[in-house]
Amino acid sequence: MNRRFMHVAALPTAAAFLAPCACQAAGIPGTQKWAFRTRDNVVSSPAVGADGTVYAGSFDGNLYALNGRTGAMKWAVKIGSWLLSAPAIGSDGTVYIGSDNCKVYALNGRTGVQKWTFHTGGEVHSSPAIGSDGTLYVGSLDHNVYALDGQSGARRWAFHTRDSVGSSPAIGADGTVFVGSDDGNTYALDGRTGMVRWVFRTGNKLHALPTIGADGTVYVESWDDNVYAIVGNSAGTGGPWPMFHGDALHSGRLRRTSGRR
Repeated sequence: MNRRFMHVAALPTAAAFLAPCACQAAGIPGTQKWAFRTRDNVVSSPAVGADGTVYAGSFDGNLYALNGRTGAMKWAVKIGSWLLSAPAIGSDGTVYIGSDNCKVYALNGRTGVQKWTFHTGGEVHSSPAIGSDGTLYVGSLDHNVYALDGQSGARRWAFHTRDSVGSSPAIGADGTVFVGSDDGNTYALDGRTGMVRWVFRTGNKLHALPTIGADGTVYVESWDDNVYAIVGNSAGTGGPWPMFHGDALHSGRLRRTSGRR
């Protein structure tokens, strides 16, 4: 595994990026609190750690860690040319993200030090999801869905679809992994083995992530102009980061699981 420390050299100071607002002290709702300027477009969604740190990727290829209260930059790491994947945060604060350089990264959330990388065969636009046992699930444009050990990055299994997987996985309370593919299918996979539990066919590509209702219904959107409700087998979600943006409410915050610190 490549464990090089990949901090970006010669980035401008955090103060140079901040755009203060006269209304900040007053705390008026709807007014700007702070702004942090990256060097290119910001397309993916940020994630918020338990300590309030905001993690955000940019088309400048950097993953930024920002002070959630002030917007001051804590660190920045160059991990590609541009980032579509949104970060996911493990129970121990590890930040996981995919990159256009075909890799999945695990970084220390406090320092930005690289823990491990996993190389897929295609760009990673999918945003990782994390199961209750720490397993990381992520799709790749190489047509695969991967299950990776969250601590080491070792591959536990890979499931091959018939087209690119840009959709982000969602994890049910029983560990079932739901994910869409450009082959038009929504797959329900056993989170432990990668075996198929069921497949639902739509009429076109699936880029949006599945959403799991409290009663187990799985909702998906397809490029065939339809929104589908599918009878599922797993009520609610499970894990510290079971889907894109953290949870079904898309709060973007790390959710502690019972018994974990």
